[in-house]
Amino acid sequence: MTFSELRKKDVICIADGRLLGRVADLEFDEKDGRIRALIVPGAGGLSCVLHGERSQVAVAWQQIACIGDDVVLVAQCGC
Repeated sequence: MTFSELRKKDVICIADGRLLGRVADLEFDEKDGRIRALIVPGAGGLSCVLHGERSQVAVAWQQIACIGDDVVLVAQCGC
């Protein structure tokens, strides 16, 4: 799977069925090159739009339950 394919997938929290968003970026461990987390844009709200701030949610790689054809399922969401 390529990063461009991963970016097209919705990230869903299994615990409550919430759509967290789509993968925007990856966080890597600089020592071993492994993926640490998927970065998903957070729910911004009007305040973020007005101030130009963009919140992000880092979903730890260990929390990913499954990567399917259309979605990434996350076991636990602390967001």
